[in-house]
Amino acid sequence: MKEVLCVILGGGRGTRLFPLTKERCKPAAPIFGKYRLIDIPVSNCLNSGFNRIYILTQFLSESLNKHISRTYKMDSFTKGFIEVMAAEQSMEDTNWFQGTADAVRRCLKHFNHPDIKHILVLSGDQLYKMDLTEMYRYHLAKGAEVTIASNSVRPDEVSRFGIVGIDENARITGFVEKPENDSDVSGMSIRTGDNTSFLGSMGIYLFKKTTLIELLKSNQQDDFGREIIPKAIRDNLTYAFLFNGYWRDIGTIKSFYEENLSLTDSIPPLDIFDEKWQIFTRTRYLPPAKFEKSRVESCIVSEGAIVLSASIKHSVIGLRFRVGDGSVIEDTIAMGCDYYETVEQIDKNLSENIPVLGVGKNCRIKNAILDKNVRIGDGVEIVNRKNLDNFDGENYFIRDGIVVVNKGAVIPSGTVI
Repeated sequence: MKEVLCVILGGGRGTRLFPLTKERCKPAAPIFGKYRLIDIPVSNCLNSGFNRIYILTQFLSESLNKHISRTYKMDSFTKGFIEVMAAEQSMEDTNWFQGTADAVRRCLKHFNHPDIKHILVLSGDQLYKMDLTEMYRYHLAKGAEVTIASNSVRPDEVSRFGIVGIDENARITGFVEKPENDSDVSGMSIRTGDNTSFLGSMGIYLFKKTTLIELLKSNQQDDFGREIIPKAIRDNLTYAFLFNGYWRDIGTIKSFYEENLSLTDSIPPLDIFDEKWQIFTRTRYLPPAKFEKSRVESCIVSEGAIVLSASIKHSVIGLRFRVGDGSVIEDTIAMGCDYYETVEQIDKNLSENIPVLGVGKNCRIKNAILDKNVRIGDGVEIVNRKNLDNFDGENYFIRDGIVVVNKGAVIPSGTVI
């Protein structure tokens, strides 16, 4: 285990996840009421026994950096670490990271500890539970120079992923990044009974350290999927590690919305209740959630939430979030609040027509994402009344028919969206 260094790519701009990435990078986006996306790959590494972890950051990284520093504090008697490695300018290079491969290339000088023999590169914005030691043992057993974690992909999803072609020994014989035509992946499909599928790269790569250094220094291309991996397949012993479990790439507002709400299912696809494989996050020491004469059905409600005589169905309610009397919330993700307001602050704000943090009285909210620290006044309806697919408002956006209220936005009483 001490021979493996984990490098998590956390610097992506995340344009397709806008407006959730308006003020934060994608790995810092809150999920499941109390976690952040970055907690998923970090937890997979820690649960797998890998505790030497660098997180590469660049774009809107303040929120992510703060979360990492406040959450992951390693024991002083261990040689493990979880550290942020921010993009930096130097006398030789004044550019910022130009892509995933360029980010790792620019940080290679920090990976020079002689104990490190393999480097595991992971994405910071995916949902999955995976024992990475199985991939590591497979990598060693195959004598591989590069191993790529792969997952089954439906034919209609092929254009969203890097598609992997393998031989009977799982050695990779072809790789096409986000193919545009069926002909690009001809002969790469897999038949299982009557079903046809493809192998898609999960964006998780395990390299021999010497191989990675050679690949990145022999050319100056910027992206793993488009440029470095195809070269590795041609020049190095490259294998696919087949992972059959739940795995989702969180790339769009729709996927973010659907995967969050999937946790409210009776048997969710991602089991966060497994005490043997915990998802770690910041400990806040908040009080339990509080309910008064409320109806809650198929929901996840985080600690510190206050629900006052309201009805909530098929929704995720985040930390410290407050729902006022008579309000109805359905099919909605409320990310929560960073702090509580005192009674004095609430009274003062109400006297100035400023709504309380959370949702006020007699509101109706459906098919929405409420970012952190929103203030929804009394009698507000957020239901996408005009049934718009995409729209840019003053303090909200509509994407794929889902209303996203901006972080810290104030929606005055009586507003209808």
